[in-house]
Amino acid sequence: MISAQERKNILKRGKTSMTWEGEPLLGSSYGEEEIEAAVAAMRDSMAPSRGFGFSAPPIPDFEKAFAEYCGTKHAVALNSAGPGLDQAMRYLNLQPGDEVIVPAVNFVASPLAVMGAGGQIVWGEVDPKTLQLDPNDVEARITPRTRAIFPVHMNGLSAPMDDYFEIAERHPHDVHGPLAVIGDAARACGGSYRGTKIGKKGLLTVFSFHTMKNINTLGEGGMITTDDDDVAAYCRSSRFYGMDTDVWGTSNVMTKVQAAVGLVQLSKLDGFIESRRRLAHQRDEMLEGIPGLTLPFEPDDCVHSYYLYTLLVKDEWAGEKRDQIMKMLDEGHNIKCVVANPPVYEKRKLLREHAKGQSLPLSEQLGRRLFCIPIHPAMSDEDNEYICAALIDCVQRLG
Repeated sequence: MISAQERKNILKRGKTSMTWEGEPLLGSSYGEEEIEAAVAAMRDSMAPSRGFGFSAPPIPDFEKAFAEYCGTKHAVALNSAGPGLDQAMRYLNLQPGDEVIVPAVNFVASPLAVMGAGGQIVWGEVDPKTLQLDPNDVEARITPRTRAIFPVHMNGLSAPMDDYFEIAERHPHDVHGPLAVIGDAARACGGSYRGTKIGKKGLLTVFSFHTMKNINTLGEGGMITTDDDDVAAYCRSSRFYGMDTDVWGTSNVMTKVQAAVGLVQLSKLDGFIESRRRLAHQRDEMLEGIPGLTLPFEPDDCVHSYYLYTLLVKDEWAGEKRDQIMKMLDEGHNIKCVVANPPVYEKRKLLREHAKGQSLPLSEQLGRRLFCIPIHPAMSDEDNEYICAALIDCVQRLG
């Protein structure tokens, strides 16, 4: 914990070197090498006989490198993670009434993919220590109509995938057999679980390379990883109008320029994660023991990527006092926070009406308690110290 005198000195030193967003708009760092790679890919495409191609190099090179990084047989590049989530659900060929269990503490993308593919969303509670879909709650919600378990590797930490596999085996669907376990790793690229990279476990896993993510490909981009040949064939086909396997599809291909930048970003990924973890562990030490705050939890079998640094306030501070801390940090210290994420049905009428009657009290309470303070691989130690000192100051003033 930072002593009172240290905190005073840090705050006296002045505000952070920049306005830090709770979820920075550029989640990685770019250098001249990304610019050079993008320009080289453009120059390579200028001849009318070449153009930007259809899944032309370096797109397959990026796919191969990403598959090797995750330890999977296949990786399929896309223009965004959203279409990847849609492909995952469409691959299941969901029929009316087929159920997919997704965490309520979530971003809108994965539940919208279930709904868009014709499935029925079943909201699941999360473990309050990890914010990952709670396996015990999942098992309690399985019915004969359940087709899939759809965890999100929330805020950079792996979900407990092996627990879901055991549940999937214990409760097979009458027609389709063991339930599909599909991972949404939009926020977790570079993290690990039980000695494997996130992306290895599951029927398939979807990654995002959006501008905010751990690596990004010029603002948008995505990848699907899988060891299943049929899944890979389906995804490759449906990303471009279903040309090869005669399935429904539209155009969701990645560009050559994005892939060229992605290769450079991938080479830096472990360094980005190492920087995020170093800052997070320093932060853990500075914030340890602060009354009213619960720090992020990292299970022994996981390597957290710390896409976000997620805190919980005590129950009595849920809602208004949590919001007051965030306001104090913003207005008094130039530090912006983000609530990532309250139960998704609270904000989206479409999803609320789709799953009428479903309400998750634990997730709703967690949504009023959680908030994320800024973290970024390029953040200086001085800014990290200032953010922690400012947070402690606000908490103590509020208390």
